[in-house]
Amino acid sequence: MEISRKLTREMDLQRRVGAKGLLAPNRFAVTISAADAERFSSYADALVRELITAAHDHARTEGYSFVGPVTVELFEGARLKAGQCAVTATVDESGASAYLATQDGTRVEVGDRPVVVGRLAGCDLVVADTNVSRQHANVRRVDDGYVLTDLNSTNGTRLNGKRITQAPLTSGDVITVGSTRLTFETF
Repeated sequence: MEISRKLTREMDLQRRVGAKGLLAPNRFAVTISAADAERFSSYADALVRELITAAHDHARTEGYSFVGPVTVELFEGARLKAGQCAVTATVDESGASAYLATQDGTRVEVGDRPVVVGRLAGCDLVVADTNVSRQHANVRRVDDGYVLTDLNSTNGTRLNGKRITQAPLTSGDVITVGSTRLTFETF
């Protein structure tokens, strides 16, 4: 719990205003005592996963975005006593990825070319929904982020419940095409 509190505190202290809102650090170095490193050795991977989840949860609560995947590395600090830890946070843009996720867990990466969503077999994300146009919408990368564009669909495209023709995306946004919900995620 103490490590998680320090990690989220560093997120708050190191956050910055970006073009589309608050950007939080996504790379964390956690230094723990030798005694704690030995104690955590059997479940260090689980601890790292819990800390990554805590960072995502805190970002969602505070409205922060990340520019790349959240990573946590554990280090052993010779000068720390049992129960002590130190957390440093930085922004790391390497490996940044964006995805469209369906409700069944399918994820399609948004790369250098637009991801087209629709009923046609040739679409990047095929949706079996009669309320979705053949080529309904697309998501594409732009200089400072990602944009959702409706492709003149019959029933329109919604972003977080509001009908749009074009809108910037942030991690966690919900896109609705027809009666199908997609989530935009960045890591």
